[in-house]
Amino acid sequence: MQPILKWIIMRKWILTAFLLATMMMPLMAEDVVYITTEQFRERIFDYKNEKDWKFKGKKPCVIDFYTTWCGPCKRLAPIMEELSQKYCDKVVFYKADTERERELAYVFGINSIPQVLYVPVDGKPMLLKGLYPKEEIVKIIDEFLLEKKK
Repeated sequence: MQPILKWIIMRKWILTAFLLATMMMPLMAEDVVYITTEQFRERIFDYKNEKDWKFKGKKPCVIDFYTTWCGPCKRLAPIMEELSQKYCDKVVFYKADTERERELAYVFGINSIPQVLYVPVDGKPMLLKGLYPKEEIVKIIDEFLLEKKK
């Protein structure tokens, strides 16, 4: 086979591999994780055995407290899914169903939804009530969790 022909075939395979890898990246990104009270105590903070806040995770996280029937929660869900893809290597995204995880909702005083808990690696978490625009959530993640200054 001619060297130029080998080069063309090899180039075709490299380009194909690159395109496949590029298309698969969103599928490999981390999705929002549904978390139980027990998992929260294992991964985030064991409020039964610890007096002072001490985050157990290695990456900051966002916890969306929601219910299945809540309209604003349904509008927030695709935003959280999109951001979980965008920040997949930097921030972990969780969802906690307040009707199933009543103890967890009680611990954080969740009495209206949606509420989102932003947990930095170091320091105290921040709990915000209500539905915020995506741009505002991105700003909170960048500035509060990732400490990027604009």
